[in-house]
Amino acid sequence: MSFLTQKLGPGLVDAAQAQPSDNCVFSVELELPPKAAALAHLDRGSPPPAREALAIVFFGGQPQPNVTELLVGPLPHPSYLRDVTVERHGGPLPYHRRPVLGTESAQMWKHLKEVELPKAPVFLASVFNYNGSTLAALHATPRGLRSGDRATWIALYHNISGVGIFLHPVGLELLLDHRALDPARWAVQQVFYLGHYYADLGQLEWEFKAGRLEVVRVPLPLPDGASSLRSRVSPGPLPPLQFSPQGSRYSVQGNLVASSLWTFTFGHGVFSGMRIFDVRFKGERVAYEVSVQECVSIYGADSPKTMMTRYLDSSYGLGHHSRGLVRGVDCPYQSTMVDIHVLVGKGAVQLLPGAVCVFEEAQGLPLRRHHSHLQSHFYGGLAGSALVVRSVSSVGNYDYIWDFVLHPNGALEGRVHATGYINTAFLSGGEESLLFGNRVGARVLGAVHTHAFHFKLDLDVAGLKNWVVAEDVVFKPVAAPWSPEHQLQRPQLTRQVLGREDLTAFFLGNPLPRYLYLASNQTNSWGHQRGYRIQIHSPLGIHMPLDSDMERALSWGRYQLVVTRRKEEESQSSSIYYQNDIWTPTTAFADFINNETLLGEDLVAWVTASFLHIPHAEDVPNTVTLGNRVGFLLRPYNFFDEDPSIFSPGSVYFEKGQDAGLCSVNHVACIPHLAACVPDLPPFSYQDL
Repeated sequence: MSFLTQKLGPGLVDAAQAQPSDNCVFSVELELPPKAAALAHLDRGSPPPAREALAIVFFGGQPQPNVTELLVGPLPHPSYLRDVTVERHGGPLPYHRRPVLGTESAQMWKHLKEVELPKAPVFLASVFNYNGSTLAALHATPRGLRSGDRATWIALYHNISGVGIFLHPVGLELLLDHRALDPARWAVQQVFYLGHYYADLGQLEWEFKAGRLEVVRVPLPLPDGASSLRSRVSPGPLPPLQFSPQGSRYSVQGNLVASSLWTFTFGHGVFSGMRIFDVRFKGERVAYEVSVQECVSIYGADSPKTMMTRYLDSSYGLGHHSRGLVRGVDCPYQSTMVDIHVLVGKGAVQLLPGAVCVFEEAQGLPLRRHHSHLQSHFYGGLAGSALVVRSVSSVGNYDYIWDFVLHPNGALEGRVHATGYINTAFLSGGEESLLFGNRVGARVLGAVHTHAFHFKLDLDVAGLKNWVVAEDVVFKPVAAPWSPEHQLQRPQLTRQVLGREDLTAFFLGNPLPRYLYLASNQTNSWGHQRGYRIQIHSPLGIHMPLDSDMERALSWGRYQLVVTRRKEEESQSSSIYYQNDIWTPTTAFADFINNETLLGEDLVAWVTASFLHIPHAEDVPNTVTLGNRVGFLLRPYNFFDEDPSIFSPGSVYFEKGQDAGLCSVNHVACIPHLAACVPDLPPFSYQDL
């Protein structure tokens, strides 16, 4: 920051205090080096690539206000900065595309509270019991209906300490135009109440006093009411505890995680959140990068704030909003908790204590097992366990739990669970309002919405040269050779190499090949191409219609899977600037798909996992994680000569006639002795409220 301040001049203001008309550094984060340079260092011992940071600067004080992206390097002692805005976005970034600073959001509420709400004191006090502090604002995004707009529909909710405001809409919404750089020029353009639109709150107040306004009085919520997360019962026995009787089987050093099977480094993008790099199984790289790209939710209701809402959560910062995790709840109690540092929205680095946890997960299910009672009698099995790195993004009402899970058979899983509060609207109409969800409170509609998550999978399957192969099965009739007068329907494989990008763009709703994998030009001992199969764990999603003027910015959501040639200039599928200008994306993901060859190339798979959420009574107070999980699985397909988990030291095997209760025969029999005492648990602490 000192280097940026020196280079950009004394007019730079701390983003935490910046007005729209100021110049400020919005964010700084580490820039990823080119893959070729990184691999030259990792694999061939070349010098490490120079490290750079990307700084996003808001220039509100220039004659033509704009957003500028600057590369700063080399780290840790920078000596240069380079403007990459035009290179990356095809031209200058208009100022209206900038994400909203905390100061702008605070000024918007200040304007409503000090300028607009005083226009209707009798109405607000009589109908909502407003006393100056009992209302809070929630915003719709995008902020307008066309490129260049910065006008936000703001809905008011009851605000009582310790209660989730999201379940307490009062039915009043205001459209605030805040495009002007001087907040004194901001103005409310329209007001919405109970299905009707008004010029301003003054008109609403006049009609209320004249007795011409139909109202619904909304009492203040109780502190221990339905929206509270306080327990309804006294504490009971402690829940089951997962622990490792002989200590952790993994280590964490900085951002490097290592076990006897897996090694990887993890990162935490300010905007895109969790990502892992240089993922190796038994020393062999499986993936160069596996990362979250975007998280979108699209809402419907009959109120303007909710029907406008299309949240692109990377704009708010999936990494920035990764808050401290709670031992024993968010992660197993013995997890390794890792702090994260971010620089966004203020001029100093922020510590996010314990925002990432690493742990080994006991899955309560055998990874494999067989009990033989034909001919020979034996039992063999392996308890399922996996190495997990986790973070949770608390973006507004929702909490997204991100996991990358690494299994002992060489499989790698990415999953996201959704929990938190639902987004609600005031239930003002009759049966027609229930077209948009279920009633979840006296006058509360749980608004229907979709969730979609985009992942980037930069796989290196036994090297950089890979092919996309689709396999499936068809039934073919065949005469039984020993009895030709009888016919059998015999399944047989179909195999197709998908040689171009257009062939690997699988639209949402269209069937995927049941087996689709990236293959290398190496073979295993049995002559098959070594490969990794991609499986998507997601119900049939729903995407925005293609004729929507917002769809192009979200075009990755058209596809459940796409494989493209890897390019440095196609490193991200979304942008933080799309939230506030969703109508004119500088680059659309759909443009990545241009029918280039995929034969023997460095390939990237892009996966969309999505689901529909129709909120219901059981989503109060919170949506539960159970049933709200989607993701993907990468699993070896002829990559090895046999299941590598057979070499796990945790395998169990005993035969008939052996005493399975002896440690020398069955190491599981040792557990009662090794785990007889209470484990040495770290003290509980939490610092992020």
